Amino acid sequence: MDMVAGRVVRFDGARGYGFIAPDHGGEDVFLHANDLMMPESFVHTGVAVEFEIEDGDRGLKASSVRLLERPESPSFEPPAALGGHASRRHPVSRHEDGDDGEDPMCDVLSVTEYTRAVTELLLEAAPGLTGAQILDIRRRLVQFGKSHGWAED
Repeated sequence: MDMVAGRVVRFDGARGYGFIAPDHGGEDVFLHANDLMMPESFVHTGVAVEFEIEDGDRGLKASSVRLLERPESPSFEPPAALGGHASRRHPVSRHEDGDDGEDPMCDVLSVTEYTRAVTELLLEAAPGLTGAQILDIRRRLVQFGKSHGWAED
C-alpha cells in the first residue's frame, strides 16, 4: 500500500480515536490509537502524519500512522494542551564541551508532559508492570527529571 500524507483533524486520547484529513482531499479518515506507530502523546490537532488507508467496517481507516516530522527536529513542539504550555529549550549542562564549544539545547517539559511521556514509555517497554509499580517509577523519574532540569512545574 502507498503511504498518504495528512494532518490530524482531532484526536481524543481518552477514547483512543480521532480523524485525519488527507492532504490530497476527500473525506476524513478514521484514526484509532492501536494503529499509531508512535507514542500517543505526539498525536494532536494539526500534526502532520503519513499513513496507509484501508477500508474499515464503517468507512476509511488509517493504519501504520507515523509522524511526518521527527520529534527530535528543532521545529517539533509538543502540544500546548498536554501541559498548558509548549516545552521550552534550555542549554544542557555538560562536563565536556560540544564540538563547537557551545552547550547543546534540550527540551524542558512541564511535569504533566514529562509524566505522560514516561507513562507511555513504561507501558510500551514493560506492559507487565502493575499500576503501583508504574506510579512509583514515574514519581522517581519525575523527581530525577526535575533535578536535571528536564521537567519543571
